[in-house]
Amino acid sequence: MMDKLTSKMAIELEDKHGAHNYHPLPVVLSKGKGAKVWDVEGKEYFDFLSAYSAVNQGHCHPKIVKAMTDQANTLTLTSRAFYSDALGVYEKYVTEYFGYDKILPMNTGAEGDETALKLCRRWAYDVKGVPANEAKIIVCSDNFHGRTITVISMSTDPDSKASFGPYTPGFVVIPYNDLDALGKALEDPNVAGFLVEPIQGEAGVVVPEEGYLSKAYAMCKEKNVLFIADEVQTGIARTGKLLACDHENVRPDMLILGKAISGGVYPVSAVLADDEIMLTIKPGQHGSTFGGNPVAAKVATAALEVVKEEGLSDRAEKLGKIFRDQMKKIDSEMVELVRGKGLLNAVVIKPKNGKTAMDVCLKMAENGVLAKPTHDHIIRFAPPLVISEEELMEACKRIEDSILSF
Repeated sequence: MMDKLTSKMAIELEDKHGAHNYHPLPVVLSKGKGAKVWDVEGKEYFDFLSAYSAVNQGHCHPKIVKAMTDQANTLTLTSRAFYSDALGVYEKYVTEYFGYDKILPMNTGAEGDETALKLCRRWAYDVKGVPANEAKIIVCSDNFHGRTITVISMSTDPDSKASFGPYTPGFVVIPYNDLDALGKALEDPNVAGFLVEPIQGEAGVVVPEEGYLSKAYAMCKEKNVLFIADEVQTGIARTGKLLACDHENVRPDMLILGKAISGGVYPVSAVLADDEIMLTIKPGQHGSTFGGNPVAAKVATAALEVVKEEGLSDRAEKLGKIFRDQMKKIDSEMVELVRGKGLLNAVVIKPKNGKTAMDVCLKMAENGVLAKPTHDHIIRFAPPLVISEEELMEACKRIEDSILSF
């Protein structure tokens, strides 16, 4: 039998037996509740990453956990070879919730993106009339849509992309937040879709200019091109609206969801679209053994109910303003810029005496706040949306103390 596991032991085990495809902070978590997590030694932290916005509803939300355990004790998996009594009920609920004809259920965000790409290409050939194998999809530089071969083919991040070729063709990369570049790319009659994050999360919470999404949507409509929104990280109340696209009243032709659609207790993702797009894929042409399984159906329904019942969009909107105000008050030259929407925010860190964003994150962890740098000089802050104002203020004080310690 193994002695009581310490943080050091857990880190050594992962290092020895696991692939080295992540660089985590040296914190080993063993428990979570609401906006807080605890490490194996019992130290308490505020979670300001929310598993990259998967636990918007808070850690171990009792309603979501109950939905999962109840269904797990009844029926976990049928595959899609048979019907289940859970899937149709969920599909009706989720399509009405977001206002689309159909959903194609998958498990992970990257699978959601892959599904949308396949649907877009199929629509291009069957509906738009693009010549076979000539369809193109416009994407933005600094995008992050996952790490499958096809998704990294459209990436401009060398860490994600370098030395994994050959790459999947068919993508046109343009600068983010650049309508002129979009206009030029849309001139090509073989362009079928524009895949975009309403806010670029992994790039460092890059918020486009107001009007960018609504104008881009109108330009796509004019050229009969599908507007595809990757709301895996920005969706489900994170930015102060149910969807980040809602800030500009844009209804994407295809909506990709993941992460918080399950409240972080189970892998669930979804692509939503209307019949003209969704019904281009026929039986046997796309699927997943676990996609739309009974546990996922019950969990996602409960997770979406929690968002409405607890008014999480409004909470994110209100608390996000408070958070950004508090960050802007920090009297340190290290705080170069504060940006974000709702409770998806970033602080751009100017290095000082050789100390970088990673050093700030390590100091914050010491002070009981967990966040992670992205691109060396940016810290993303995204606590669970259930965090109280009092907890938020306490966390802001700890963040300030951490930065001022340099």
